[in-house]
Amino acid sequence: MMQVGVLLPKNFRLLSIAAILDVFDTVNGFYTKDELETPFNISLISLDDKNYNFSTHPCIPLENVGQFELILIPSFANHDIKDCIGANSSYIPWLNKQHAAGAEIATFCTGAFLLAASGLLDRKAATTHVDACSAFSTAFPLVHLKADKTVTQDGRLFTSGGATSTFHLLLHLLQLHCGKDMAVKVAKIFAIDMDRVNQLYFSTFQPIRHHNDDIVASAQEKIENNYQDIATIEEMIKDIPSSRRNIVRRFKQVIGITPIKYLQQTRIEAAKKLLEQTAQQMTEVIYNSGYNDPKAFRKVFRKSVGMTPTQYREKFQPR
Repeated sequence: MMQVGVLLPKNFRLLSIAAILDVFDTVNGFYTKDELETPFNISLISLDDKNYNFSTHPCIPLENVGQFELILIPSFANHDIKDCIGANSSYIPWLNKQHAAGAEIATFCTGAFLLAASGLLDRKAATTHVDACSAFSTAFPLVHLKADKTVTQDGRLFTSGGATSTFHLLLHLLQLHCGKDMAVKVAKIFAIDMDRVNQLYFSTFQPIRHHNDDIVASAQEKIENNYQDIATIEEMIKDIPSSRRNIVRRFKQVIGITPIKYLQQTRIEAAKKLLEQTAQQMTEVIYNSGYNDPKAFRKVFRKSVGMTPTQYREKFQPR
C-alpha cells in the first residue's frame, strides 16, 4: 500500500483538494469492491492542529508525519503567490527531505510555486496554470517552464496546469501506479478527455498594470488603443519622451516582455474575442485584429494558442 500525503497549505483551493481525494477514494473503492487490498493510504498534512472535517482521512500536523512515497500539493486560492509561499515556507525543508528519501512529489495548478520555491524544480521541466506562467518564470528562471503543457514529469517530480488539468495528472499517476486499465476506468467515471496535452487555448492575456512607470504605462496605452494600425516600435513610441532603447529596456523590465511581444499578444487576444463572439469571416478577423498577412496571422495564432483559428472558433464559439 502506497503512503500518500496530501498537503493542506494555508490558502489551499478546496476544489483542488476535493478532486484529489475524490479520485484516489474512487480507485480505493474499486479495489475494495473486488475484495483486494486498496493501493493508497491517504493522509492529510497540515501546518497546525486544526480539524479539517471535510475528509474521512486523518489530518496530521507536519511535525508528526513520517515518510511518504507520494506527496501531492494542491493549488492556492490566494492570488498573491508570494504571500502564499511565505505562509507555507515550513513545508519547504520537509519537501526537500522527503524527496531526498525517495518520495515522488506532484503539484497541481499553482501548487507548483511551492515546489519551485524548494529548489527541487531547478533545471527541470514544469508547468502551472497558464495565466500564472509569466509570474512563475519571473520568480523561478531556473525552472524549464513548459507553459503549453497540461502535465509534466521530470524524474520523481510531476506538475499540472490549471483547474481540470488536475485530473490529467491524477490519471498519469494512476497509470504509473495502478496500470492503464485503471486510469481509463477512472477517466470514464469522471468524463475526462485523456488525450488533452495542451492548455494554451485556455490562456487570457492579462498584462501587468499596477506599476509606477509612466513611460511604460503610456506605451501600453498606445499599443492597446492602436494595435490595429501600429506596424513598428517607432510608431508606438514616437510621442513618448524617451529613446527607443530606454523604452524597450524599461518595458521588458516592468512587464516581462518586449513592446513587440506585447503588441502581438494584444492582437491575438483581440482575434480570440472576435472568433468567440462574432460571426466575422476569417479575413475580417485577421484584418480587425491588426494583421495584413493571413499566413503570418495563422502562424502566430497557432504558436500562441496551440490550435488554428478555425479550431479555436469551433471550440469556444457558442452554438
